[in-house]
Amino acid sequence: MNVIEELLRPIPIPKMAPVRQHFAVTRVVDAGAEVQNAVLKEGLLERIQPGSNIAIGVGSRGIANLPELVKATVDLVKARGANPFLVPAMGSHGGATAEGQRAMLNHLGVREDTVGAPIHATMEVVQMGMSAHGLPLFVDRNAAAADGIIVINRIKPHTSFRGPVESGLLKMLVIGLGKQRGADAAHARGFASMADHILDLSQAVLDRLPVLFGVAVIENAYDETAKVAAVASERMHELEPQLLNEARLRMPRISLNDLHVLVVDEIGKNISGVGMDPNVTGRYPNDLVKGDLRVNRIVVLSLTETTDGNAAGLGLADVTTARAESQIDRVKGYMNALTSTSMSSPKLPIVMPTDKQAIQAAVKTCLEPNFGAVRMIRIVNTLKLDEIWVSESLLSEAQAHPDMEVLGPAEAMAFDATGRLIR
Repeated sequence: MNVIEELLRPIPIPKMAPVRQHFAVTRVVDAGAEVQNAVLKEGLLERIQPGSNIAIGVGSRGIANLPELVKATVDLVKARGANPFLVPAMGSHGGATAEGQRAMLNHLGVREDTVGAPIHATMEVVQMGMSAHGLPLFVDRNAAAADGIIVINRIKPHTSFRGPVESGLLKMLVIGLGKQRGADAAHARGFASMADHILDLSQAVLDRLPVLFGVAVIENAYDETAKVAAVASERMHELEPQLLNEARLRMPRISLNDLHVLVVDEIGKNISGVGMDPNVTGRYPNDLVKGDLRVNRIVVLSLTETTDGNAAGLGLADVTTARAESQIDRVKGYMNALTSTSMSSPKLPIVMPTDKQAIQAAVKTCLEPNFGAVRMIRIVNTLKLDEIWVSESLLSEAQAHPDMEVLGPAEAMAFDATGRLIR
């Protein structure tokens, strides 16, 4: 690496100024109370029969207030004299093992002692026939044996395809409850067919299984709960597209464009299905979706602890660090890639020994020969976009933007003796 160190040593890193982005705010004060209010408002509580066994599907995403949302649902089931249990509804995540999926729920704060219901984790599925379009329908064994099913999920735009439904309740019924085999079947023909497959397979689930309702969550641009909706099973196909449109309008974004370099402190499955949300970065794992943000080079510095080594999405970066590489559990990322057919996601970009050198490598190759004019933005992750850092060359645009507030002067990025960025 000595030759590379010599090459990068003279490359200047732009000074960066802290900036606050302002987004429209609607937030829920008590997420648990909102669940109860939504279920009661829609008259869905009576669907839970006393003495019945109710499977509650919970996914692997870092949804705001997830333990409170789950506990409130559990409490509603108990209030009807029924017996709730949790099912990890996360397809092939967690390394496609029951232990890995249980561990993911634990990382998210969803445990028996926090939500009041046991977790029945298995990768075993039962095949419940074929969909109308001839796709095999697989369902988690425990969920398939339950007297009733409730799913809890966030509604948001997907990272790899577009359709009337994307990430939400219907996808959880198909891919989440389908475990690895169900996810594999849904992805078998690639993301170009994904929206159609979700609609087709979810209808088969609803026709064959006692799905009672779903708890749909929409978040605001600050990664907070903005809305909770209870959706009856027979209205999911009707209402989820409406909720998706609402979620799309609430998404955070980077308010400046045409960037040379984007530095992302951390990525992880708890943040996005592909580690860093392409709807924010503009860098998608396929050509089916086009982003608004244009950026030449993306740098990823580390993985989140909660992602537990799953480096899905790292392949969308151009440069990363030895620190991030050391965190990788390849089995977890590869299982996702082999199941989803998205082979670019877990690839390893250029690895630099330190944070500093990774950023310098991106600056050197960003296609702006005047290093003083490099348009660079740094974010913590793609969920936290309220406070970002912008380079000096972007300061005038940030000051003129109606939704941006410059919080201080541009200063040199600080690194410790090992070249690690000091937060």
